[in-house]
Order: sequence, then structure tokens, then C-alpha cells
Amino acid sequence: MRRVEPDRFRSVMGRFATGVTVVTASSPEGPVGLTANAVCSLSLDPLLLLVCFDNEARTLPVVRKAGRFGVNVLRAEQEELARLFASKTPESEKFAGIPHTVHDGIPVIEGVLAWVGCRLERVIPGGDHTIGIGAVEAAEAGQGEPLLWFRGGYRA
Repeated sequence: MRRVEPDRFRSVMGRFATGVTVVTASSPEGPVGLTANAVCSLSLDPLLLLVCFDNEARTLPVVRKAGRFGVNVLRAEQEELARLFASKTPESEKFAGIPHTVHDGIPVIEGVLAWVGCRLERVIPGGDHTIGIGAVEAAEAGQGEPLLWFRGGYRA
């Protein structure tokens, strides 16, 4: 086998369609969030969820400190939210004008396809990312079609 370069790996894995989420947490300065597609259920017994955070993500230290996070699964028509929370917009501005509630200290974006609230169980180094494992404490489902990430772009 020959060595796989990062660009090749990204291109190949880009053929695997994933859902798009906004991972949220609360800081003393207000709610924070980031767009993530490396999210999956991990275990049914106990209920665990896995999220991969870029090591440079500004939301990661907030999640570590708060010990709680939410995963907001975006609907097909919420691409603008995905772009906003993926941007370098200051955290204090990301939630400006975004309708949301707070459930047990976790920001929940209104109108999402689904939402899961977690207590941070542990973090594991994973190269240029940190794997966060959350114990699921709340879960709600809404209606609609999912926003997907496929071949480097958003899709309905």
C-alpha cells in the first residue's frame, strides 16, 4: 500500500455523507457553539454520544469547563446556521438574533431537526482533534429533512 496524503483522505472521506450539527455550551459570557459533522451515537448501554472537536476550536475549552454540551442537528434549510457557527465570528456574536432556549445550562437552537444534551464523560486525544464522549441526559426530535455535508459542500 502506498502512503495516503491528507488531501486524498479528505477527498475519499468526503464521499461519506454526514449530518451537520451545531455543538453548544454555556460560558459565563454567554452561549458558544461550533459546526460539527464528526458526531455519532456511541453506545446504548450506557447512552453515550461522540463528538470530535478541532483542537483549536474556541468552544472546546468551554465544554471542558462547563462539563456539558448540546448537539443540535440541523434541518436542510439551516445552512446559514451551519456557516455562521463554522465561521471565525466572535463567540459573543454567534448567538445574536438566533432564537434559542437553555435546557439545564445547555443552549438549544430553536427549530432544529433534533437535539441531544450531554454531560461530558471524558475527552481523548485524536490527532488534530479531541474526541469528546458525552453521557446522554436529554434527547428531543423534531420534523423535517436533514442538512448534509457531502463532497465538501452542504446538501439537502
